[in-house]
Amino acid sequence: MLSTTLTLLAAAASLPFTLAQDDSSDSQDESSSSSSSTTQSTSLTSSKRGLCYVDVGHSATDDSIWDSSDSDLTWYYNYEASPTEGIDESVLEFVPMLWGTPDSDSDMSFYNTVRDLQQSGQTINYVLGFNEPDGCVSGGSCIPAEDAATTWIREIEPLKNHGISLGAPAVTGSPNGFVWLQSFFTACAGQCSADFIPVHWYGDFQGLTSHMGQVNATYPNMTMWITEYACADCELEEAQEFYNQSAEYFDRQDYLTHYSYFGAFRSDESNVGKNAAMLTQKGELTDIGAWYLGREATGNRPQGGAAQIAKFAGWAAVTFGAAVWVMA
Repeated sequence: MLSTTLTLLAAAASLPFTLAQDDSSDSQDESSSSSSSTTQSTSLTSSKRGLCYVDVGHSATDDSIWDSSDSDLTWYYNYEASPTEGIDESVLEFVPMLWGTPDSDSDMSFYNTVRDLQQSGQTINYVLGFNEPDGCVSGGSCIPAEDAATTWIREIEPLKNHGISLGAPAVTGSPNGFVWLQSFFTACAGQCSADFIPVHWYGDFQGLTSHMGQVNATYPNMTMWITEYACADCELEEAQEFYNQSAEYFDRQDYLTHYSYFGAFRSDESNVGKNAAMLTQKGELTDIGAWYLGREATGNRPQGGAAQIAKFAGWAAVTFGAAVWVMA
């Protein structure tokens, strides 16, 4: 069954990655974009929630939404080693990421950047490893496991000596993700001591819980973070139901300590479907966005087509394969 699934995965990988939405419904009167939601959040607040910061067209304008004093968010990452200018780090704790491997085998820039941030007085308690290293399409860093292990040992592992907890590489939710991660730890030969394991998921809720269970069973000595998740290209009520189910589930799992929803952008900038976005095309909080910040539903409906967010869009080729794999 695994070989069959990988064949399906390869076929899915050949699909185009600009996930354009049918905007025929968007031509309807935008003044009706606000309406009461039929789905209510079951878990309004949680200290586990963080911001997966995506730098797109309106980010600077919208930043104040995420780090406002009444926001429920406590931490953020931006796929970079350095914090985002304009984000109030007295509100959101920054978590650096080493997105890919540097060109030079002697490069120490990530280690040096994180060390310098800490020495300057900034709180750095965690770092994240490579972003979707098993993914060689848009969004994945596409790193051979052996190269990733070498870079980890040189640049990430020494941060343990600075009291920093280390996040394992965040692989895709496909079968290839587990295979890559196993190869990575084998190549590490005991020299990569990750403290927690980040997870990405863009399938349905049943698949999400199954995948989390498999990850937890495989790596029981690590806590878990969900650093990217959403109901990709779903209808509005389906996306809202997925959000509410997952938030309630995440908050009940003791082994899951942090999670960050992939949707901190406007609906017309979203490559996971307009209904997954936390902001409308006008920059207003959608119901999902409001719930995620610990607020009541707004009734604002997202509009607009999907756009490609190249660096962060690696989920598209793996969603179908992952879903089939989980059901197998």
